[in-house]
Amino acid sequence: MADEQKQTFLKKDFYENCPGCKVDLHNEMERGLPIKRLVSIWIVVLCASLPISSLFPYLYFMVRDFKIAEREEDVGYYAGYVGCSFMLGRALTSVLWGMIADRYGRKPVIIIGSAAVVIFNALFGLSVNYWMAIWTRFLLGSLNGLLGPMKAYASEIFRKEYQALGISAISSAWGIGLIIGPALGGFLAQPAEKYPAIFSQESLFGRFPYFLPCLCISIFAFVVTIGTFWLPETLHIHDKSCEDSFATLEAASNGSNAKINTQDSEVREATSKKSLIKNWPLMSSIIVYSVFSLVDMAYTEIFSLWAESPRKTGGLGFSTDNVGTILTITGFGLLLFQLFLYPFVEKMFGPIMIARIAGVLSIPLLACYPYMTMLTGFTLTLLLNCASVLKNIFSMTIVTGLFILQNRAVDQNQRGAANGIAMTAMSLFKAAGPAGGGALFSWSQERQDAAFLPAFPGHKNVRMLPSYQVPRWFSSS
Repeated sequence: MADEQKQTFLKKDFYENCPGCKVDLHNEMERGLPIKRLVSIWIVVLCASLPISSLFPYLYFMVRDFKIAEREEDVGYYAGYVGCSFMLGRALTSVLWGMIADRYGRKPVIIIGSAAVVIFNALFGLSVNYWMAIWTRFLLGSLNGLLGPMKAYASEIFRKEYQALGISAISSAWGIGLIIGPALGGFLAQPAEKYPAIFSQESLFGRFPYFLPCLCISIFAFVVTIGTFWLPETLHIHDKSCEDSFATLEAASNGSNAKINTQDSEVREATSKKSLIKNWPLMSSIIVYSVFSLVDMAYTEIFSLWAESPRKTGGLGFSTDNVGTILTITGFGLLLFQLFLYPFVEKMFGPIMIARIAGVLSIPLLACYPYMTMLTGFTLTLLLNCASVLKNIFSMTIVTGLFILQNRAVDQNQRGAANGIAMTAMSLFKAAGPAGGGALFSWSQERQDAAFLPAFPGHKNVRMLPSYQVPRWFSSS
């Protein structure tokens, strides 16, 4: 009897040629954790996030080589505009990509975004002047609009009990990409200087010292782009919602005679037609997400600039290898937290509470960074790595909670546009992050001895070493 009812509901409420219905039906029949789909989403998001911050470890040296800055203190100022050009391009097109995803499907947007990484990230590594670097980053951001649709995709490709895990996988891959990307940039930039036995000064990588990390990311993106053609589409190509059918179908499979609650259907239909701007649960989460994104992006750029600046200007005097090592350790710690601790923490406290806790703890943690310039050797290495791991764990926790809230606030037919609005607002704030952060960083380097708002009040007590000493395992020499 249950099988007959099940077939009746399938014929009545599901459309055979609808890709979204096929995915929903597959989710209803499938039991257990969908590892394959989880890995697919993780890899696609990783591909999109790698180029975003991979330039920061070598951006200081890249801008310096362009010889556009007249003084060393002005390098951070010009570097900020290169960093923000990606976010500015994404801010201008995110809503458009979200509307395209709602109209034509998530899959085409994912394919285009992955292909954009292949082309424009490689061209950025081949930049011969400052303006070419800005334009290639701007075009990369404009055409890489897959993060918003991927958040909608993750909430649709899994059963309801695994949706939080799917969205968590997106924020995890995003956070890991923002760590592995700079690590690749730190280790692979200027290969002719670091690995002269392999790369000569006359080779392609000698003439373009920042092309190798971009090329490696583009090759990975090319493989991912090919794989995206086999991703299932989740968009429903009909007007009728299938969400109520799931509840009825599940009840029928258990032998129940429950029927669709028409009142709930009408309420859900009215909600789906509601203006996104008037959807306060959505807009409030977007506002918090945008403000936090500004702080996080400014930190991402300033950390590398600060670590690589000379000690005489308040930095640590690190090389790109040193920064790459720190970010590699940070990425490993973030991955362990995401896989083994976050699901239990989220289940225990909920996405809102853990976002609040992480936000509060980030304030004293960031305030401790300037005082690390008073340290040297192993103590500096240990504390800096611990601080970097904690900062990125807090960031990932906040972003994951906000992702969950945003996608739960709207129905499927509005998720692409809703995530597009979130990406636009976030990108605008993130565009201000590198520009403002770079300008503040350059301004602070000029105020080492200022009476009001000095760069670091205790800088006169910092022990200046003729050459920065670090443990052998951490040194690039």
